Amino acid sequence: MQGELLERYAKLVAGVGANVQPGQQVLVIAGPHAAPLVRAVAAECYARGAVFVDPWYFDPHVKRVRAEEADPDTLEFVPSWYPKRLLELGAAHGSRISISPNVPPGLLDGVDPALAGRDQLPSLQEHFSVINAKTTNWSVVPWPTEEWAAVAHPELDPAAALTKLEAELVYVLRLDGDDAAAAWRERGAELKEVARRLTERRFDALHFEGPRTDLTVGLLATSRFTGGGSTTVDGIDHMSNLPTEEIFTSPDPARTEGVVSATKPLDVSGTVVEGLRVRFAGGRAVSIEADAGAEALRARCAKDDGASRLGEVALVDREGRIGKTGTVFFNTLLDENAASHLALGNAYATAVGEEERSRINTSSIHIDFMIGSDDVAVTGLTSDGGEVPVLRDGRWQI
Repeated sequence: MQGELLERYAKLVAGVGANVQPGQQVLVIAGPHAAPLVRAVAAECYARGAVFVDPWYFDPHVKRVRAEEADPDTLEFVPSWYPKRLLELGAAHGSRISISPNVPPGLLDGVDPALAGRDQLPSLQEHFSVINAKTTNWSVVPWPTEEWAAVAHPELDPAAALTKLEAELVYVLRLDGDDAAAAWRERGAELKEVARRLTERRFDALHFEGPRTDLTVGLLATSRFTGGGSTTVDGIDHMSNLPTEEIFTSPDPARTEGVVSATKPLDVSGTVVEGLRVRFAGGRAVSIEADAGAEALRARCAKDDGASRLGEVALVDREGRIGKTGTVFFNTLLDENAASHLALGNAYATAVGEEERSRINTSSIHIDFMIGSDDVAVTGLTSDGGEVPVLRDGRWQI
């Protein structure tokens, strides 16, 4: 992207996305490849009154060098100033923008997955506490790169692949219309209305049934569905993901039972996991198998006690633009908004009532994997044994 299109994208990111406010500090996390967007976003943030824009460039190729050359016992080391900067931003009620992918999919292919799974950077455990405190207005947004395009469109030469990926991002971000901001406000309102209807049902659990999937995810009494945007403790509305098409909640971490198969590959910080199959018992993932990349996910799920339990269950209908492209992006930001999904690890406190926040799952990880498709039926289970169709053929039934 360049020129007028890049400027419009930066306005969307700083506006509807992060909704940067006058006087705020802004942290921008990106790979060096995203420098054009970082600079355009910085200009827009300053135009909106930001007091300081702090670009943190994370080099994913150095991450690979570390995995290959460093002492394995040091791979989980994180410099103390990394979390300190984030926590101070939260204390100052600043804004955060992350440009995806920080680590291109497949970049760690060939590296021992068990080692690759130990280094979580640029993700930090403290991200979750800042998110749950709702002190920052934040957004994660995509930027096309040649490395990413080569994985998403391996049938094309590098230039053609990048051109196609950029065109797809313009489409899913609704930048192809006259007013992308208005389009996202309209879509956000639609998602919020569906979330309201789901929350009103007060389901005890959700049941997913489809090819190689028979899974029941228990909900907490105060689990509430949310989507279409978030609001900080200061009343600042923002969209945590652009694009966003999901409606999610935080489940009961002790009540997931059954088997589930991923319907899309997933990228675990540079390692592509394909053909994922997970079995749950007593809320815990007791078996993780895959055609490729399973060790990377197993390593992440061994991080702490909550890493093998669910922190999120999200539903996605077929009306969003991402699924309509027909592309598997190998990028969680996009693929999770094309299909219903689960997340292993940390839960979002904003999706439950205050009285049950001590019961949600806590972990240093949060890894989404896609389990939805038109062939996967989602049913709401009531506490009295009733069954209510929620999604059929990718369409809302409520």
